[in-house]
Amino acid sequence: MRQTPKGSDVCSSRSRSDAALDSLSITAPLVAGVALLTGGDDKPYVLGFVQALTSEGVLLDVIGSDDLAVPELLCNRRVEFRNLRGDQRSDVTFKTKAFRLVGYYRRLIGYTVGAKPKIFHILWNNRLELLDRTLLTLYYKLLGKYLVLTAHNVNMRSRDDTDNWLNRWSLRIQYQLVDHIFVHTRQMKAELIASFGVAEHKVSVIPFGINNTVPNTNMTSAEAKQRLGIARTDKTLLCYGRIAPYKGLDYVIAALAELLKRDGRYRLIIAGKPKWNETYWRQIEQLIHGNNIQHRVIARIEHVPDEETELYFKAADVLVLAYKHVFQSGVLFLGHSFGLPAIATDVGSLKEEIVEGETGFVAKPHDQIDLARTIEKYFSSELFRELEIRRARIEEYANEQYSWSKVAAITTRVYSNLLS
Repeated sequence: MRQTPKGSDVCSSRSRSDAALDSLSITAPLVAGVALLTGGDDKPYVLGFVQALTSEGVLLDVIGSDDLAVPELLCNRRVEFRNLRGDQRSDVTFKTKAFRLVGYYRRLIGYTVGAKPKIFHILWNNRLELLDRTLLTLYYKLLGKYLVLTAHNVNMRSRDDTDNWLNRWSLRIQYQLVDHIFVHTRQMKAELIASFGVAEHKVSVIPFGINNTVPNTNMTSAEAKQRLGIARTDKTLLCYGRIAPYKGLDYVIAALAELLKRDGRYRLIIAGKPKWNETYWRQIEQLIHGNNIQHRVIARIEHVPDEETELYFKAADVLVLAYKHVFQSGVLFLGHSFGLPAIATDVGSLKEEIVEGETGFVAKPHDQIDLARTIEKYFSSELFRELEIRRARIEEYANEQYSWSKVAAITTRVYSNLLS
């Protein structure tokens, strides 16, 4: 198994997780034996989740990859980091990808045979979803493990318009096999019960923990705007994250075209990488050029590193989430962590996450006219006029509402109930 020794150079300077552990009482209750199956990515969620649990005294085996081999995990004394996935770079041949995937499953199965943790918590499934949901989950059960699953999306393929009977069948198998499921909204819990026959007592709703791993320096909004060439008087919208059809970027472009007919100060930042292929992004480019608004759009169509994320959230005046359908959005919480208000469409649970006039506004889905109207409403509101003051309030609200301590409290209670 690929592991990094705790005494290696990467731990030469004490990490924040070590400092947090030192502040704990030595009588802090321990939940011995939880294996956290991360899927190898989603570093912000994994780091926040691990820090919260270990601060509550939970001992973790973290199954990760090179992407997660960071000091926050390697230097945490209550974490045994097991790098079973290794390199996950996408710029390699299909043969290389297949070889390393087979090697990962071989190492994972080898680990589980002698694994001491009695609870296996699946944060994400792996690349072979059908295998993970069925045979691999059944294998864990046969080994006598208690299984906990975080369903970040109840049925992601339904959201992405790629659903089929095999996908639904495999989801039902996994949802029935696991002992407990965490979701992020009440609507997600309702769908699990109604669509997949999951017993209500098996499902707990936890907040989507705030992203506290992305650097947030003393860079000001004015400095960020200047670096991107945005005028102080520009009204700047931000669309951030993976580019996919369900996110409704086409409605944002249509709304922007309408807005610019009445006010030429609007700007749009698009920052993120296409989720599957370039087809949808090419359609968006055609819309931009077809409306002749390319001079008002700043596009960075690639993965944005964590250390550059704050530039876009601080340069923007508002985050726009024109989703066509979704349950919840991590981008919304990321924006709140920078104190950025949001305009979100009324789909899934997004309306529940917006405090109208305080943290943002809600628009009708599939309606560029109402989206444009809501954007104008925001820029004429007190929320925008007092933006620099309100940013601090939004950040404070987000840290309280979506705190990792709430996530840890609910999670450890479930662990304890399973073990008892």
